[in-house]
Amino acid sequence: MRFVLTVGLAIVSVSLFSQELKRGAIAGRVLDKVTKEPIAGATARVLGTELGAVADADGKFTIQNIPVGTYQIKVSAVGYESAIRSDVVVSTARPFVVVVELQEKSVEGKEVEVVADYFKKRKADSPTSEQNFSYEEIRRLPGGFEDVVRAVSTLPGVSVASAGRNDLLVRGGAPSENLFLIDGIEVPNINHFGTQGFGGGPIAFVNLDYVREVNFSTGGFGVKYGDKISSVVSLELRNGREDRIGGKLNLSATQFGFNIESPISEKGQYFFSARRSYLDFIFKAAGFSFVPEYYDFLGKATYNLGGGNEISALGIGVIDNVRLFNDTPDQRFNNSRLLDNTQYQLIGGVSWKKVFKGGFVSTTLGRTRIDYRFQQRDSLQNPFFRNNSIEDELNLRSDATISIGKETELSFGAQAKTIGFDADVFLKAQNANIVLVEKKLNDRFYKGALYGQVLQRFGRLTATLGGRVDYFDGVNKKFYPAPRGSFSFALTDKTTLNASAGRYAQAPSYIWLVAEEANRNLKNIQTNVFVAGFEQIAQPDLKFSVEAYFKDYRDYPASLSRTFLTLANTGADFGGSEDGFASFGLEPLASLGRGRAYGVEFFVQKKLSETPYYGIASLTIGKSEFRGADGKFRPSNFDQRIIFSLSGGYRFDEKWELGVKFRYASGRPFTPVGANGDPSYGFRLTNLDPNAFNSRRLPDFHALDIRVDRRWQFSSWTLITYLDVQNVYNRRNENPPRWNPRENKVERAGGQIGLLPSIGVNAEF
Repeated sequence: MRFVLTVGLAIVSVSLFSQELKRGAIAGRVLDKVTKEPIAGATARVLGTELGAVADADGKFTIQNIPVGTYQIKVSAVGYESAIRSDVVVSTARPFVVVVELQEKSVEGKEVEVVADYFKKRKADSPTSEQNFSYEEIRRLPGGFEDVVRAVSTLPGVSVASAGRNDLLVRGGAPSENLFLIDGIEVPNINHFGTQGFGGGPIAFVNLDYVREVNFSTGGFGVKYGDKISSVVSLELRNGREDRIGGKLNLSATQFGFNIESPISEKGQYFFSARRSYLDFIFKAAGFSFVPEYYDFLGKATYNLGGGNEISALGIGVIDNVRLFNDTPDQRFNNSRLLDNTQYQLIGGVSWKKVFKGGFVSTTLGRTRIDYRFQQRDSLQNPFFRNNSIEDELNLRSDATISIGKETELSFGAQAKTIGFDADVFLKAQNANIVLVEKKLNDRFYKGALYGQVLQRFGRLTATLGGRVDYFDGVNKKFYPAPRGSFSFALTDKTTLNASAGRYAQAPSYIWLVAEEANRNLKNIQTNVFVAGFEQIAQPDLKFSVEAYFKDYRDYPASLSRTFLTLANTGADFGGSEDGFASFGLEPLASLGRGRAYGVEFFVQKKLSETPYYGIASLTIGKSEFRGADGKFRPSNFDQRIIFSLSGGYRFDEKWELGVKFRYASGRPFTPVGANGDPSYGFRLTNLDPNAFNSRRLPDFHALDIRVDRRWQFSSWTLITYLDVQNVYNRRNENPPRWNPRENKVERAGGQIGLLPSIGVNAEF
């Protein structure tokens, strides 16, 4: 025993000694925040060391021979405000790549140098309701499945429908109201098994390994973004490696896969990743009557053409498939309550960026194609619902920003989109041989937008004023103007008052136009949004903010047969007969829905710095309600009056890290199922008492997740292992009750996911 102990101690000592000798590098680029011009001569310094470098004519720098570990770097340049970036993880596998954008000083000759902080400056035209995450902040989030959408759900104002989905429910809005962009390409939905016309699903298909950062705005965003009314989620992907070929093997809580990346030449890079779920093996072994399986593929190539010109190409492929096992009566009954959601997605695009003195132009041509194949059968295997739809969008957009001196910025752009839409829809009443909907549609729609704004600085005050006009020819009223404005006033160098106001418009989902010709009379949904608050940088690594918001919804599609229903109350589930296929809008609709959402949000964030702990705490107190064609306001499906989220962690050293996440939310409204039967039966003319709609609330939701990470550094590769435990104290958060047609009674739907441990292994080389 003593011999074994001695050998073990010797191995540990050698491992620790060799660990100290492991070194890596940081490679970065410094750009002007407004014009995106490289800042030659900028200095980058690794805090806590004597290591640093100076940026070349292209704004690039490399710092070599850094001991492995997690650092912060400070970037400075003459005439610019300094910036600090945290979570710079140096490893032996590859150089850590960072892009730093510096804000030009608006006042020359300051005698007192402003102390740099760790927080990325908000866009000047979006001073309210915007936050960002780096790759490392998303990766280490407990219970996050390394999913970008689950990460932003910890921010203020974001509600969660259920633990099994990542629908973004922002400030009382529906999951259809969020805009997703990947490297500037608009994507209808970034999730596997997505809900048509909405933005949610169980897990995102974007490989986090290539996400440089995520910017998330929950309101008050500028005129550049449109056709969505609640939020913008913008994913910025990094480029491939510039030094040598490399790759990664990974096994996470839900999937496994590989990455490969390499330089193309001295001016170009590429990467490619492929992943497959293994949920099908788990579901099948556990005896489920259905098995979901998915694949996703991601590739990007970038090339510097010189002269401030850069071109990049992006490609994404997604395969989602559900297999049903109908060998026994119980399996057939269980599957009759499920909507079979099989779909295929292709996303591609080419972007060209031109940087010139005082500004830049960015032009993107993108295409998205989603092939939906929904089907539901009864327990005798007779189909009663089918929806085979193809949404094929070709989108061209160009944006320009010009800096006119230090005090004025002008930005403008245009967008044109053509949509090929093909739908074959069939719906029959389950307990009667009555066909409710049987329609085929093959159409082409066109969308367009023009937008522009001016930003002006008046000392400590920054103001923006602009507007956009959106066009959609799929409905009878085609043009929708949207004026917007904002201001930010710096009370001190660390305290700012912010406010924004504007109108936002969103076209109806294409599937809502299929069932009834009269649905072409729908208007774009419009929302007037007002936000005001303040932000305080208490310490360089600590900030807090308070914001109040008010959203006034108009012209929301409302059902004329279920007069209590607006489509703002749909989409945050897997759909099917149990909600009357409401999210598909397969009934007479009119723009009679109104809504209002308001509340106040508190937010505190501590960045990882020389103190090795970090965290985010947010509290939202709000209310959301809508009215349908009957004119009566009722709580929305997503009306959670109190939402509290706390996430953070402690980094012990370069090897060990502990993270925790706790989330609490007051219960969501739901509609009770009574003795008069399942409200989905009858579909058009339901027996449901309108006064019962959302008249009850679920118990409060709360859950605790814990994650432990361990890093292993070898001579030329890195191994990261982790244990992630969701719902540590096994809280069975409830789902709404269901109607059991087999036993003709109400039953509990069962609790959401209980205690769920998972492990992950990532080997990067």
